Amino acid sequence: MKKYDVIIIGGGPSGIVTGVTAKKKHPEKSFLMIKKEEKGLVPCGIPYIFHDLESIDQNQMSPKPFVDAGGEVLVDTVVKVSSEDKFLVTESGKELAYEKLVFATGSSPLVPKFIEGYDLDGVEYIKKSYNYINALKAKADKAKNIVVIGAGFIGVELSEQLAKYPDKNVSLIEAEPHCLYRAFSVDFAEKADEIVKDAGVHLYTGQKAEKIIGENGKVKGVLLSNDMTIEADLVICSIGYVPNCNLAKEAGIELDDRGTIRVDNYLRTSVKDVYAVGDCSQTIGFITGRTDNIMLASTATAEARVLGNNLFCIKLLRHFAGTLSVFSTEINSTVFASAGAIEQTALDANVQFVIGKAQDVDRHPGKLPGASKLIVKLIVSPENGEIIGGEILGGKSVGEMINTVSLAIQKAVTVYELISFQVGTHPLLTTAPTKYLLIKAAENAIENIKNNKENC
Repeated sequence: MKKYDVIIIGGGPSGIVTGVTAKKKHPEKSFLMIKKEEKGLVPCGIPYIFHDLESIDQNQMSPKPFVDAGGEVLVDTVVKVSSEDKFLVTESGKELAYEKLVFATGSSPLVPKFIEGYDLDGVEYIKKSYNYINALKAKADKAKNIVVIGAGFIGVELSEQLAKYPDKNVSLIEAEPHCLYRAFSVDFAEKADEIVKDAGVHLYTGQKAEKIIGENGKVKGVLLSNDMTIEADLVICSIGYVPNCNLAKEAGIELDDRGTIRVDNYLRTSVKDVYAVGDCSQTIGFITGRTDNIMLASTATAEARVLGNNLFCIKLLRHFAGTLSVFSTEINSTVFASAGAIEQTALDANVQFVIGKAQDVDRHPGKLPGASKLIVKLIVSPENGEIIGGEILGGKSVGEMINTVSLAIQKAVTVYELISFQVGTHPLLTTAPTKYLLIKAAENAIENIKNNKENC
C-alpha cells in the first residue's frame, strides 16, 4: 500500500491552497490530492459561463499550482476512510495510506425534496462540476422560459446573465421579502430588487415555489404560493448548499449540529491527524458566536492558508474572533458588498447598534467620466464605537472598499479611529479627500451614538 505524508480529499479552492501552502513549507513531504473530475471550475465564476464568458473553459480552475509545487493529483473518488488505520479506499479500488488527511470535500446543492415535482426532467441545479455545468449550459441555450428558484447571490447572478439573451423569458422566485436578503439590510436589498428588474428579470419576492408542474415527466411550470403559475421549460434551483460530510461521518469524525465537520481554530477535527477545511468544515459566526457554515471561497482560502502553515506544527497563531461573511456581487453594473453584521443579523442576535451612512460619487469632481454613485453604511456598536458590519453599493471600487471594512471589523477599529484614517485619493479613482465616504459614514455614526446616549 502506497503511503503519502499528506492526502487531500477535494480539489476546490480550499484543497488547492492548503496543498500549495503546506507543500512549500515542507518540500520534503509527499502530497497527494484526490479529486473527482479532471477539470474543475472557479465556483464564483459559474453564473458567468451562461453569458459573459465565451466558453466554460474560460472558467476552469486547475490544481496546476499544487502540481508545480511538487504535489501529485489522482482523479478518482474516495469511498472509504479508515481513520484508525490511517488509510483510504477509492472507487477504482486503490488503497492509500496517509500520515495526515485533509477533508476539503466542499458542498453540493440543496435538493428541495419538500417541493413537489423536484425530480422532474428539466429541474436542474448549480453544481460545482465541470461536466454537469457544461451539460446545463447546453440545456439553458435551448430553453426559452427559465425559472430560477432562490434569489441569493448565485440565483441573482445567474438570472441576470440569462436575461441578457433577448429570446429568453427569465423569472426569479424568492420566499424572502427581497433579493439578497440574508446579506443586505432592507434598504440595500430593496435597491437590489430594482436593479434585478431593470436587468430584465421577472422578480417574484415574498413568494414560495409551492409546486413544480410537469407533464409526461417533464417540467412545464412553477406554481407560486399566490396561486400564480409561471411557464417553464427549465427550472434551476439555487436555494443553498449542504456540506459534503458523509464520508467523514462514516469514518467516525465528529460533526456539529449543522452537519459540518467540527474543527478547532487550527482546522483539526475530533480525530488526530485529520483536518477539514472549506465548505465541509464548521465555522463560528462573528456576531452570534454560534456554529455556522459560511460557504465562501474567500473564507475557505483564508482557512486553507492557516491550515497549510500549521499542518505539521503550529507556526502561525490564529487569533480568531469568528468568521465574517464578506460578500460582493455586481448586478446590472451596480456593485453590492457587505461584511460582518447587517441590521437583520444584529437584531436577531440581540446586538445593540447604530448606523453611520454617507453617499457621494467615486470621482472628484463628480462630472468626470465613469463616475458612479456610492452609498456606504456602517453598523456600529454604540457602547464603544467598534465597527461590526458594513454595506456598500456603487461602482467597481466597492469590491475593494468592503475589504477595508472587513479588516476594520477584524481589528476592532472604532469609528473614532476611522475618522483619522489616512487615505490616498485621486480624481479618477476615489471620492474627494474632503468627503471620503468611509470617514463621512464614521462621522455620521458618531453623531448617532451621541443621540443614542442622549435618548437612553
